[in-house]
Amino acid sequence: MTLPLLVSVPHAGLRVPAEVESLCALTPSEVADDGDGGADEIYAFEEEVGAFVTTDVARAIVDMNRARDNRKADGVVKTHTCWNVEVWKRPLSGAEIEGLLDSYHSPYHRRLTELGTRRQWVLGVDCHTMAGVGPPLGPDPGVERPWVCLSNGDGTCPQEWIESLRGCFQDQLEGPVRINDPYDGGYITRFHAAEMPWIQIELSRAPFMSNEGKRHVVLTALQRWTQRHT
Repeated sequence: MTLPLLVSVPHAGLRVPAEVESLCALTPSEVADDGDGGADEIYAFEEEVGAFVTTDVARAIVDMNRARDNRKADGVVKTHTCWNVEVWKRPLSGAEIEGLLDSYHSPYHRRLTELGTRRQWVLGVDCHTMAGVGPPLGPDPGVERPWVCLSNGDGTCPQEWIESLRGCFQDQLEGPVRINDPYDGGYITRFHAAEMPWIQIELSRAPFMSNEGKRHVVLTALQRWTQRHT
């Protein structure tokens, strides 16, 4: 059965676009460290869900889960990774930043809006992995994180729905599944909630099970949630 879900996976990419490759100061390992390791395996749901949106562009270069005008160090076009490593050999010009946003950020969100306004899917699910311990530029530096964090900050979906999804995860896991801790949702869920309900999923990269096992847990939770709410 195809699940009536719109799935977004914004941070699985590793590509540094050619137009800024010579300016990027990061090693391939540092690019990967800033992204959502394992997300490409864990959230490989293209055949199971109604709609699926992702990008191969690295989070360290263009962060699809930030507002276009977010110019913080860990903003939409970053100056530093979440591990506080400088991204660029020199500061990017305004034209270079706008060019990246026009080429990659805007099309990603146009696609989500196009799909979300069709009203064909019950829920949007923005899918991430997170470091097992909070990084220096995270909301919780040095703090051990739960196995799963589900987010609906600012009411991006009914509270009953996220509580139900938490139960669908917790039934399968011994470790903690929390709501809005340490994340209460990002730009994707908040912005696109005007079009349809959204939930953000953050799965810890701590090695409590394999990526294949984590994929099974997430897919099973979404299947059980869908059976309850559709």
